[in-house]
Amino acid sequence: MIEHNGGHNLQVTAIEETSSAVPGELELAFRAHHALVFRTAYRITGNAADAEDVLQLVFLRLLRRKGAAEDVDHEESYLRRAAVNASLDVIRSRQANRTVELPPDLAHHDTPELRQALRRALAQLEPRRAEIFTLRFVEGFTNPQIAKMLGISHVLVAVLVHRTRQQLRQELSRYLRR
Repeated sequence: MIEHNGGHNLQVTAIEETSSAVPGELELAFRAHHALVFRTAYRITGNAADAEDVLQLVFLRLLRRKGAAEDVDHEESYLRRAAVNASLDVIRSRQANRTVELPPDLAHHDTPELRQALRRALAQLEPRRAEIFTLRFVEGFTNPQIAKMLGISHVLVAVLVHRTRQQLRQELSRYLRR
């Protein structure tokens, strides 16, 4: 078992079971993309220890997929999305004080209370909306880039970004009136 922050334990039996599952491919993927996964997780969680946990989790999931002979189309895109989702899971599970970038229209109201409220609000969003919001405002991708990553139309991305911002603005309205 691997011990990580907060006393959570991860079972690593899957590694032993799938260790014969093309370890060279996994090593190549790790060498090529570990910085991307760590950077993505760090931007979202604001904490190096959490980012390392996400890095480990994302590559463990990739190992399981490869061990189960599941193809991963567009490996970089898969890893980025997996890092975003795992990071959001960390935020949801810990609900601790972490750094999350505010979108430009909320940034001029920046206070520690607003940041904490934003983290809580993001954790409550439907996963797809939270993922798109994070890719847009934390990772800095454009709507067309997000659409391509997720395999959806850029119009749908724009609509979801707009609706999510409206929802967050409404949920954070008491912090924005100051």
